[in-house]
Amino acid sequence: MTVGEAVKLRIKELCKNNSITLNKLATICGITQSTLNNIISGRNNSTSISTIKKICDGLDMPLIDFFKSDIFNNLEQEIK
Repeated sequence: MTVGEAVKLRIKELCKNNSITLNKLATICGITQSTLNNIISGRNNSTSISTIKKICDGLDMPLIDFFKSDIFNNLEQEIK
């Protein structure tokens, strides 16, 4: 799994755990719905830490907790 795929899955997981839609997440995080849709659809495979931080702020969670998920345990090597 790539980092982009892992970030996408983690965002979906957080929405499910918090019982919110992607649209609601975008609203509470102060990011555009199109930005979030691009991440989820895979059009954006290099989500910035700044965007992930906004998601964490909107969910009132520390940035480090975003990456505390088994989703990030077996990522593909990015350098080939």
